[in-house]
Amino acid sequence: MELVAASVSKVVLPRAKCAASSEIPTHFSGAAVKLDPKRPSNSIVYDIKATVSTQPRAPETEKDNINNSKPQVTPYQLWTRKSSPSHVSEEKLAVVRGMTSWATENLLPLLKPVEKCWQPQDYLPSFSSPTFSDEVRALQQRTANLPDDYLVCLVGDMITEEALPTYQTMLNTFEGVRDSTVCSPEPWAVWLRGWTSEESRHGDLLNKYLYLSGRVDMRMIEKTTQYLIGSGMAPQINNDPYNGFIYTSFQERATYISHDNTATHAKQFGDSKLATICKMIAADEKRHEIAYTRVMSRIFELDPSGSMLAFEDMMKKKITMPAHLMFDGDDEKLFENYAQVAQRLGVYTAADYVSIMEHLIRTWKVESLVGLTPEAQRAQDFVCNLPTRFRRLAERSQTMTKRRGPPVSKSFSWVFNKEIKLL
Repeated sequence: MELVAASVSKVVLPRAKCAASSEIPTHFSGAAVKLDPKRPSNSIVYDIKATVSTQPRAPETEKDNINNSKPQVTPYQLWTRKSSPSHVSEEKLAVVRGMTSWATENLLPLLKPVEKCWQPQDYLPSFSSPTFSDEVRALQQRTANLPDDYLVCLVGDMITEEALPTYQTMLNTFEGVRDSTVCSPEPWAVWLRGWTSEESRHGDLLNKYLYLSGRVDMRMIEKTTQYLIGSGMAPQINNDPYNGFIYTSFQERATYISHDNTATHAKQFGDSKLATICKMIAADEKRHEIAYTRVMSRIFELDPSGSMLAFEDMMKKKITMPAHLMFDGDDEKLFENYAQVAQRLGVYTAADYVSIMEHLIRTWKVESLVGLTPEAQRAQDFVCNLPTRFRRLAERSQTMTKRRGPPVSKSFSWVFNKEIKLL
């Protein structure tokens, strides 16, 4: 069987049902939406094109890659995204542009001076050391006991970190805080470049550690990273700084939780050095989370109604994980499968998603906001009730999973196509 192709256009779903869906998002599950003026106001149109390969793939060669006339089908190609031009109100732009001095005093101190930062080489064997071979052997002995499903989670975390160019690009789309010259002295630009420089160490260290372990297929990992950076991401921020800072607040906390849990697992499996590495990365993510939540706290003070509406908007859209377009050249559901392994191992779960939501509601004092517009009051009620609804859904999903029977298995190219249990 060669290819099975399917094309569906303009699938219309009730708008209210889509917007207020209570499905807990642990992975990317749909295309961005386009409102169709020819359709009723209560509908949303999805343009979908899907092509699914069912043929086993032979081992690749460089010649095959060059001469192959059939392009790879990636998650990026599966969905044709169409969206209306974004528009950020002058009121919002005035708020963030008026925070320049505040950002200098309250945001930039959360960047660490380079001379006080750890560097990847601090935790890796040095080729220049006469004991290099012994250090590598010790590393491989430590990692020999790491289970394959744990390695899948660690690789997924590492690939997510390696797609840093996408995240810097995304952050620089926020209206009112862009680095317009790529070397601007404005505090927002200084933060963006400093944040990127700190984050770049994470993927670098994990990549080298995994390479030296000999436990993973680095070529497949490198392909996945290249595909991911080439595909980008779809966080549905629409250049809005309010939406953007809500997204980054949520995402940095999610990343902190994931790295912190991989550290706990590494210690349990006997690799104390890897546990230390993951803890250090988690500490960076925690500091970055504090920075973004601090920015949004200030925006809530300056524009409570606008902030409340933005929070509701992002919660209705659901926070999409930044690596949702992950692809290794074969598995079109790679991120979904990876997310299920992470859920089963407790690295990042639906319960974590709910706990992050509750944390942000507390941090931004959402329940006690006063003086809101009627629309913002409705948004306040909606957001404050979400954690309870989502927790019930998470518990129901967990019960259904237990009743379903043994977990389904899926091969992962990152660990030499070994079968790994999903949920």
